Amino acid sequence: MDNQQKSETDAFTEWLYSDIVKDHFTNPRNVVFGDDAEVLKEANGVGVVGSPVCGDMMKVYIVVDAKADRIVGFKWKTFGCASAIASTSMLSEMVLTDGGITVEEAFKLRPQDILAKLGGLPERKIHCSVLGDKALREALRDYLVKTGQEERIPAEPERTVCHCLQVTEADIEEAVLHGARNFEQLQHRTKISTGCGQCEPEARRLLTQFMDSYGLKEG
Repeated sequence: MDNQQKSETDAFTEWLYSDIVKDHFTNPRNVVFGDDAEVLKEANGVGVVGSPVCGDMMKVYIVVDAKADRIVGFKWKTFGCASAIASTSMLSEMVLTDGGITVEEAFKLRPQDILAKLGGLPERKIHCSVLGDKALREALRDYLVKTGQEERIPAEPERTVCHCLQVTEADIEEAVLHGARNFEQLQHRTKISTGCGQCEPEARRLLTQFMDSYGLKEG
């Protein structure tokens, strides 16, 4: 356990982590410690998101039973905080439940599903819950490309909300995950609706929608 993880362990008495989050942080499931060479040999899909330079990085390794189209192996390692560790630990259990979920089902998992299983996270840490989710989707894409099944990769359209500044729906969700709790904060992070202003009603609607989906309150 590094110094960052130790400090976060000490901070449990101050932060409102659920007992489930504490359990998954102190006893992470399916995590890779040290060298990942053996895990990498067995994996047929690997996904990496983030960067250790920025402070958070997640790597997910999956093994897929091709005949059953189910994920039967899920390992992960991270340079990340307590919330990222707990979230990915929980995600690994969700993926491997009942002998493993299908590839199609795995693509449909979202951070909200993980948060519900964990009993929530402190608001300033919710953005950490997307690391495992994103890395899993990258691993799924890697597996499908390697096995010549690219047509099964679901499209994730980047719907543009603000055409003046090219702000997408995904940009708004990302801003919410990183702390935007009202329209002014959303504008500060994305510059949305600072051009012609015609997108403001839709931007406000999406802000409310994403906040509701993550159980966040306006601030």
